[in-house]
Amino acid sequence: MKPRPVSNPPNPWETTAVEYLEEIPPARLEVLEDHSREVLSRNDSPDIPFSWSLNPYRGCQHACAYCYARPYHEYLGYGAGTDFETKLVAKPRAPELLRETFERPRWKGETIAFSGATDCYQPLEASLRLTRACLEVCAEYRNPVSIITKAPLIERDLDVLRTLAQEARLSVCITLPFHDAQAARALEPYVATPRRRLLTIERLASEGIDVSVAVAPLIPGLNDEDLVRVLTAAREAGATRAFSTLLRLPGPVQAVFEERLREKLPLRAERVLHRIRETRGGQLHDNRFGRRMRGEGLYAETIRQLFEATARRVGLSTTWEKDEAAERQSPFRRPMKSGTQLSFF
Repeated sequence: MKPRPVSNPPNPWETTAVEYLEEIPPARLEVLEDHSREVLSRNDSPDIPFSWSLNPYRGCQHACAYCYARPYHEYLGYGAGTDFETKLVAKPRAPELLRETFERPRWKGETIAFSGATDCYQPLEASLRLTRACLEVCAEYRNPVSIITKAPLIERDLDVLRTLAQEARLSVCITLPFHDAQAARALEPYVATPRRRLLTIERLASEGIDVSVAVAPLIPGLNDEDLVRVLTAAREAGATRAFSTLLRLPGPVQAVFEERLREKLPLRAERVLHRIRETRGGQLHDNRFGRRMRGEGLYAETIRQLFEATARRVGLSTTWEKDEAAERQSPFRRPMKSGTQLSFF
C-alpha cells in the first residue's frame, strides 16, 4: 500500500533542500537499516510513567498527521512529512542487542515500553517481525513489558503475550482517539478503523491480558466530542484503564497537521485551530513539562474533567503513576545456560 504524498517540511539541519516546480512525484516506500549498538532508550521526562523504551522502527506507515515523533526523523537527515511515512528505518539487531542488555549485571529487570515513539506494530512488522522477536526475548528472561499500539497486528502475537502475562508482567494499551470513522481516516489514514481497534481490545481482554485505552491525542474542537463514546465502548470491550493527552504539535508537526486538517476537514479546520490555541496560551504548541500533555485554560480543564468523570462513571481507572514497588520486585531472571550445574550452597 503506497501512502499518499503529503507535504514534507524542509529539514532545518540540512544545508540543501529540493523544491518541485510542478506536481510532487509519488513517494515510494524505502526500508533502511539502523545498526546502532544500543536498543533501549532511557526516558528522562517527568510526564511519562516509564524509564525504558524500545523502538524497533523509526518512521511509521500509519501516517498519523498529529504524530509527535515526526521531528525525530530530521535527526536522521530526512523530513518530518512524507519522509517520516515512507523512509522507514528498521533495527535488525534489536533482539540480539536486547539479549545482550539483559545479560549485563547492571540490568535489574525494569519494565520496557514498546514503543516510546513510533508504533511497534506498524505494517512493516508483519514481515520483519522485530517486535515479536524482542518480545520473545523478554518472555525468555521474564522481563516486564508494556505495549502501546494502534494496530490489530498485535493479535498475531497472543501466544507470546500470554506467556508474558503469566510469567512476567504485561500491560497493553490500544490507542483510540476517535469514535467517528471518517475523522479517524482523515488524520490516521493507514490505521485500522475504531471499530476494529475495539475488537482488538476485546480479544486481548478475553485472553486475560491487562488492556487499557489511550484517548490520545485529544484534539480540541474535533475528537473531544467522541470522548464519552470511546470510553464507554472501550470499557464494554474489556478495557480496565484509560488515559488521555492533549494534542502536541512540536516543530514541523504543526505544518503537517494543519495541511492535512485543511485538506481533509476544511469546514472544521479554523474551529479546531482556534480551540487548540485556546488550550495552549494562544499558540499551537507548548513544550513545558507538566503543561505539554495537559494544556491550560478553561477549555483544557473542561476536557480533562469530562474525561475523568466519564471514566469513573463507566468503571475505568485513570491512575498511571509508575509502580516503584512492582519495579523493585521484578520477575526478571536470566535463564540457565546449557551445561550449567546448580549450586548446592
